[in-house]
Amino acid sequence: MVLKFSGDIDELAYPFIFEDSSLCDFEILTDELCTYVGLTISQLADDEIRQSLSWLQPRIFNLNGSIRGKCGIFGADIIKLKADYHYFRAQVTDKNKRFVLPRGVGAVVQLHQCRSLSKKVVRQLVKVDAEGKKVPETLPRFSNLLVNYFFALTRVLNQHSGIEEPEYISINYPMPNAK
Repeated sequence: MVLKFSGDIDELAYPFIFEDSSLCDFEILTDELCTYVGLTISQLADDEIRQSLSWLQPRIFNLNGSIRGKCGIFGADIIKLKADYHYFRAQVTDKNKRFVLPRGVGAVVQLHQCRSLSKKVVRQLVKVDAEGKKVPETLPRFSNLLVNYFFALTRVLNQHSGIEEPEYISINYPMPNAK
């Protein structure tokens, strides 16, 4: 049996929900990401981060519709997001840590979820592309940058709160010159 729309609009969550493609999954993931960003904004006391996320949130919905509709992620969006990323990353005092164990409370937990969801968004773009759908080049650039941006925000907020973030050093992928 192939699932399909019943014909009753009250029973339809999303117009493309029964589609058999990764594009619908991409749109659902970006919708989830936008929701987590909104939740994070509502939990933040930090004005700079809240303003940055408030600028970002509608662009995540622009990302959502940028394959099925007109591309809504532009070079200027990447430049702005990258500038915010560099601004917040520069505030981290222990920059020598390459990766940390995800820890924190409140908004930090939500931002770690945003970071993880952004990776899923990138992977979904890979699948959409593999299915032959044209993916504008700004989308994977923007989505990959989101991962790094959200990570920088978690580091800044934890630093401001005095929450220790133990560095994670993988035993699976040793660093060059490591014994």
